[in-house]
Amino acid sequence: MLDNYSGGKDSCYNMMQCIAAGHQIVALANLRPAENQMKSDELDSYMYQTVGHHAIDLYAEAMALPLYRRTIRGKSVDTGRVYTECEGDEVEDLYELLKLVKEKEEVEGISVGAILSDYQRVRVENVCKRLNLQPLAYLWQRNQEDLLREMISSNIQAIIIKVAALGDRAPLVPHWLSQKVPLD
Repeated sequence: MLDNYSGGKDSCYNMMQCIAAGHQIVALANLRPAENQMKSDELDSYMYQTVGHHAIDLYAEAMALPLYRRTIRGKSVDTGRVYTECEGDEVEDLYELLKLVKEKEEVEGISVGAILSDYQRVRVENVCKRLNLQPLAYLWQRNQEDLLREMISSNIQAIIIKVAALGDRAPLVPHWLSQKVPLD
């Protein structure tokens, strides 16, 4: 099993669910922005979370897993409800990264931390189908409040560094997740 690891709580918790279900994680894969491309760590991407990408090496080291990385070269070209292979699209960067990992590691599936984004699900499923990989998304369409409580109860030590939602986000960033979500 390969983990498509962003460093975020969702990809981490989904990886934990894969392990609990008996799967063995053999490597981490991560897509990152080009160095010095912008002043921010975060790309304007429909697909990828890149904020905090500089810490991914530390996660791989702590887990004693090989890390495969690729720079995101594409953009969101095909933004329709159904994805079709499209030159220059950022989804093709994921395809190339997973293709490389599959050539070097014995993997049959990929851990995916997507919860509600059909946009991401459709594209990951497209890439997996093309590479004959099984996507494992244990968090898919789960209640987000329940998931946050489970993550805190499982002792994930997550720091909120980005909020991808509408409204006033300033009070949340940066804080420990456990300080912002009540367990009762």
